Amino acid sequence: MTKEQIDKFMESLVPENSIRSAITKRNKLHIYQSIQPELLNKYESDGWEIDREFKTKIRIKKLKSVDLAFEDEVWNTFAKLGFMYLNKDRNFKMPYSDDLSLTQQIDVFAADKETILFVECKTTSGEPKKGNFKEAIEAIGGKKGGILKKIQKIFPQSKHKVKFIFATKNYFLSDADKGRLENFGILHFDEETIQYYEELTKHLGLSARFQLLGNLFEGEDIPELQNKIPAIEGKMGGHTYYSFSIEPEKLLKIGYVLHRNKANKKFMPTYQRLIKKTRLKSVKEFIENGGFFPNSIVINVSTNKNKLRFDISGSQIENALSKIGILYLPKKYRSAFIIDGQHRLYGYANSKYKENNSIPVVAFVNLARKDQVQLFMQINENQKAVPKNLRNTLNSDLLWNSDNLNDQIKALKLQIAQDLGEEKSSPLFDCVIVGENAKTSICCITIDTIKIGLDRSNFFGQFTKNAIKEDGTFYKGNNEETYNILFPFLQGCFRYIKESLSEEWNKGDANNGCLTINAGIESLIRIFSDIVDHLVETNMIKTKSGNIDDMVREVGYYLDPLITYFEELSYEEKLDLKKSYGTGGRARYWRTLQKNINKSRPEFNPSGMEKYWDDEAQAYNEESFKMIRGLEKLLKKDFRSKLIACYGDNWFKEGIPKAVYDSVNQRASDKNYEAKTKTDEVEPWDCLNIIDYRKIAVYGSNWSKVFENNYTKPGEEKLSGGKDKKTAWMQKLERIRNENFHSYSVKEDEYEFLSELNKWLLEKS
Repeated sequence: MTKEQIDKFMESLVPENSIRSAITKRNKLHIYQSIQPELLNKYESDGWEIDREFKTKIRIKKLKSVDLAFEDEVWNTFAKLGFMYLNKDRNFKMPYSDDLSLTQQIDVFAADKETILFVECKTTSGEPKKGNFKEAIEAIGGKKGGILKKIQKIFPQSKHKVKFIFATKNYFLSDADKGRLENFGILHFDEETIQYYEELTKHLGLSARFQLLGNLFEGEDIPELQNKIPAIEGKMGGHTYYSFSIEPEKLLKIGYVLHRNKANKKFMPTYQRLIKKTRLKSVKEFIENGGFFPNSIVINVSTNKNKLRFDISGSQIENALSKIGILYLPKKYRSAFIIDGQHRLYGYANSKYKENNSIPVVAFVNLARKDQVQLFMQINENQKAVPKNLRNTLNSDLLWNSDNLNDQIKALKLQIAQDLGEEKSSPLFDCVIVGENAKTSICCITIDTIKIGLDRSNFFGQFTKNAIKEDGTFYKGNNEETYNILFPFLQGCFRYIKESLSEEWNKGDANNGCLTINAGIESLIRIFSDIVDHLVETNMIKTKSGNIDDMVREVGYYLDPLITYFEELSYEEKLDLKKSYGTGGRARYWRTLQKNINKSRPEFNPSGMEKYWDDEAQAYNEESFKMIRGLEKLLKKDFRSKLIACYGDNWFKEGIPKAVYDSVNQRASDKNYEAKTKTDEVEPWDCLNIIDYRKIAVYGSNWSKVFENNYTKPGEEKLSGGKDKKTAWMQKLERIRNENFHSYSVKEDEYEFLSELNKWLLEKS
């Protein structure tokens, strides 16, 4: 390339002193343009709107398209990571042939003195979907060699490390596309990876580059690194370790922190919490003020199974177990994994002391990832308890290959729970709290909840430490084969529900959402298992050899009544489900789903369902009925005496609405007509319903003159809405009274409501 062509290339980049303002511009949600006023109608028809009006021009704005917004997000991420050469706009093109008219458009170009990145961005709106990127990947892969030759001519004096990145948002890749990327040596970054580096940059600033470089160039050499370290070799817990002091800058270059989040999922098992910004700031301030940490940072040095070079010194202490010598650390990116002490290490990252202080280190060599996880947990259990949700995600890795069958199955359940929340193909994607990810109204389901649902299912069976006691419907003898059929089956069942109840599904625990909450998801898992048991028993499906789509279709027949049930739920019924707390509440939620399937599909009659509802009905019904009868007797006696006291002998006409007067007289007449003897006859007053007492209470001036003081519930004296609101409790009492107690089970909150009335009205009388 000629000097003129290279100069033209450099002109297509943002000047280094303009990067900060470019970041600000790309952070905005809109694109802006200034136009002449007479052109406004034309632009408005294309989706633009007025931002500001000036004397001679109008500034207009329009929301960025989803693809432009994602490109800007990726661009900003690399800009904040310290890359100083970045493309100006979407028109950046890279020649790949001696014929310079042949170019490849590049969405994001990022380079510094050591590294060059070419990034292709793909995104879509709506639900995550499977992409088909054969053409796009092959276009980059086929031109990659030519691009590398041209970039070497643009930067002839440097030895840049170059990487091509395929960045996606809202897509999950097919196995074929993953293979193409691997074949062409192209890395894949999804939105979780981009967000991880965005978040890490907020905490670490430019030091987050060390994590990025470790990811991009794992195992590649760092030629300038001085790697000789005075050290002591020792033995501990069956492992060789080295103790030494090192400048933080050196360890930062070769170090890597296996943060436990979705961005590092491909490096599983990972175990570290994300660095806390506040803690990092306090560590830096402590160091800057002359503070130091005498306790060692714990690392694992990875040498790809090669022996770590350690030259033993000529001077040793006789009979000592430890040896003194020179340790040669690997001169490679991501060769030292930080097990404990990430905050102490990164506290030095932006400090003036990173080159002229030294920090104590204990280095193990080639620890298996499982052993790293165990060591991390041991250290942290003795210092600060590892949160339960993080412990669950760690155990999915730690126990996978355990010799104990029960531990293996526990790991399998935890892995399924984790992947239901992390796989973009899962209907529960981003709804499950994984590791230390934050809880939101949508991401509100715990891994523990899903595991409990799986524990209470019949998918796996029962196990001793080393034998199968009872075979489950999906267990195929090992974790891998069981996962490969059970996980997609569960996805299919959840997807069937989600597609039919999308509005309710997307609520999470907000807006009275009662489906994608912990109790709902646990209950659905148990329902899937119940239905599978029924279908297996009736020879409708073969779980260990059948087609997954066919199985989901058969299960769907029994899920349809649940879809109708959730569509027709009243506000009160939703609240009742939402309050399904504790073991008893979740059991009731699950049994409620069973019962509603049984109503439409009588052949579905899971073991224990009928007994549960029989027992449940007896729990509150008998006592509730007694309380209602007592309240009715009180109202009958007390209303009569108060009306007589107010109206005298003419109380029955003056104190009662005409409609009530007519209806009770008619009821009395009907009953008396059927009466066999005189003693069987009744008075009209004997024929009042509870709702009639309410009509009497609010009739005319009855409320203020006769009933308000005695029939306003304690605490509702200042309730707005007057007598109608203050007598609403009578309506609820009437509804419970009118339920058929042979088929209706009084709910716990209804029982508590009756108990409250009983204490207020009966016990004081």
